[in-house]
Parts: sequence; C-alpha cells; structure tokens
Amino acid sequence: MNKQIEKAEKVANGQRPIKRDRFVKLAGKKPGVDWALVERARQLLGLKGYVSNISPEVLDGPAVVAAYHSLWQVEKSFRMAKSDIRARPMFHHQRDSIEAHLTVVICALAVARHLQEATGISIKKLVQTLRPLRTVIIDVNGHELTAAPAIDADTQKILDQISSHTGH
Repeated sequence: MNKQIEKAEKVANGQRPIKRDRFVKLAGKKPGVDWALVERARQLLGLKGYVSNISPEVLDGPAVVAAYHSLWQVEKSFRMAKSDIRARPMFHHQRDSIEAHLTVVICALAVARHLQEATGISIKKLVQTLRPLRTVIIDVNGHELTAAPAIDADTQKILDQISSHTGH
C-alpha cells in the first residue's frame, strides 16, 4: 500500500505521469492524493471479503470461502485444456454459439477431471497414451477388415481403471 501512496504523491507533485494509480484523484486540472481513500484502505487492510449470489441456506459462509479456495483446481483445468488437449481459441458472436461452445468445454473438463480421478494419471499423460489408439475398418470389395490397435500392458491398465469407474 505504501508503494501505491508513493506513486500517487509523485503524480500529485508532477514527478510521474497519470496512469491508473489507485490513490490519485483529479481535483480540477491538477491531480492530487485522495487521502480519504488512503485512510479507508488502511482501515480495511488485512480484511478480505467474499461475495456470493447463492443464499446462505444453500451455501453458508465457510462453504463460500472453501469454494473460493478450490478455484485453483478450475483454473488448473482450464490451463490443462488449452495446452494438453491442444484447444484453440474459438471466436463466436451469437449467444447460442457461445453457450454451446462453453457447454462442450465444460463437459470436456468434467470428463477430463473424472478420468484423472479414476486413473490417478494427469490428463496430459492420458491424452499422450490414449490418443494413438485407433481401430480402423477397411472395406475391400465389400469385405470389412478390422485393424485394432496394439495395446501394451500399461495402456490396458489405464483402460481397465477407466472401465471400472464407468461400470462398462
């Protein structure tokens, strides 16, 4: 906070250009330090508040704080989604397209999290291991030939873990 006050004082003294400094106020044409805001910030120093639109009957205060503290997992999932699944940005302009895209992304994240919990393996490792597995059906003059992938023991163990968690 002291650094922010120093920046505001430098702006007020003309030693620093006006940027988006926290405690700077414009009184007329001359910038100054907003000392009332500085005092209010000092009174609130060390306090942290949480705001939720969920009623306390549904999610009480400690549960709101716990949910906030678990946000790192969601953020981690989105970082994983971009890099490990090789997701590219999508540019949608209509509400239906945006909502559909978000639905697909959230579903993919839910599946990825489920697979991680079922196997204990990172999604990056799962994608690297399972992506090459492809079954190919070849049609030669009306005769279908199926070429199944070669599955090593480690990959089969992963598939078995997934199957045991899905009930299939």
